[in-house]
Amino acid sequence: MSILVLCPHYEPDTAPTGEVMTSICEQWTARGHRVEIITSLPWYRDHAVAEGWKGRLVRTQQEPWGRIRRWHPFPSNKRRLMARAAGFAGFTALAGIDAAIAAGRCDVVFAMSPPITLGAAGRAAAWRGRAPLVFNVQDVFPDAAVETGVLRSPRVAAAASRLERWVYRRAAAVTVLSEGMAENVRAKLGSDVDPDKVVVIPNTADAGRIKPADRLNSYRADLGLKDADSTVVMYAGNLGHSQPLEMVVAAAQRFADQGRTDVQFVVNGDGVARATVAAAAERLDNLHLVGWQPPERLGEVLAAADLHLVLLRAGLGTTSVPSKVYSVLAAGRPVLASVDRRSEVERLLADAGAGRTVDPDDPDAFCAALAEMVADPDGLAEMGRRGRSFAAQAEGPQEIADRYLDLFGKLVE
Repeated sequence: MSILVLCPHYEPDTAPTGEVMTSICEQWTARGHRVEIITSLPWYRDHAVAEGWKGRLVRTQQEPWGRIRRWHPFPSNKRRLMARAAGFAGFTALAGIDAAIAAGRCDVVFAMSPPITLGAAGRAAAWRGRAPLVFNVQDVFPDAAVETGVLRSPRVAAAASRLERWVYRRAAAVTVLSEGMAENVRAKLGSDVDPDKVVVIPNTADAGRIKPADRLNSYRADLGLKDADSTVVMYAGNLGHSQPLEMVVAAAQRFADQGRTDVQFVVNGDGVARATVAAAAERLDNLHLVGWQPPERLGEVLAAADLHLVLLRAGLGTTSVPSKVYSVLAAGRPVLASVDRRSEVERLLADAGAGRTVDPDDPDAFCAALAEMVADPDGLAEMGRRGRSFAAQAEGPQEIADRYLDLFGKLVE
């Protein structure tokens, strides 16, 4: 089978969706399928085209299994919404023209969102190549942008919603990460569209690659956290609008006010909220801000924490599933999640027995649960063991890739 992929990021770009797409494509090519990938030049880490990739509008990488075409993403500061929108539009236009040219030699078109505009580009390519479009939704847009206040213009939000519904209705299939996201998408399709076109295929982690490891590692040593009796509570991921990082700051402040030096908080990542966390870390000795870490250090970062945090603002439980949950469970570490009730994250932790969930944007409930969990190190260790067992038995990259291939096969029959 020949698969045409449109995605915003791909290895060596460090975006989580790039890691997801790379893992899936590697499985497809390992099974002998031809894959043509149209994506962006690496830019995610610093919101600028990475060193070694500058100087060209497009770069082509020929592979035995196909090729990768990387277009300039026209990156800009995250805070400049209109500039980002213009950048996405420019990248989508170039990627879309390229995809339309390549569509004649593909059996199926696979487009990933966000950005939602890649759905439109994928639809055009699928129409030209007379191939089915599979639209992969990693985050439901514009819902998340509206809920977090990033997108405030009613007109722009309405236009984005119209584009969203247009792509959903014209795709042969829409894949989402959870039943909550599926309900969200189905509600927008209308009663005249078969709800079965929305298919749940979750992300996953490679439990063979991510394994439990010693908590007292060089990552902790670099932070000066060598004391085996210290409990490290970590948030690792995007420091964005969707994550209420003020709750981590509030928790660190409460523990500091109580004179608790045995609990140390680590925020590992980058994004628009970095300055807020950095200001708090300047005045709180128990709060440590660490920048982006290279992918090869992922296992070490995950192992360094005794408890991981997953944070999503209220209303986002049906728009996204943080992929790091799977990695944390594979690493054998427990989770405290502040997310919507009945969300996929809550279900995962309940099924795995690997953590607790509290209502989102509730610092009192969050701090109370946190205090109870860190007071029971044996309980944390047991949750971690259960999480690892769950991850080891769950579908891995191979099974997830096969689920997509099964869907493609049904669509091209």
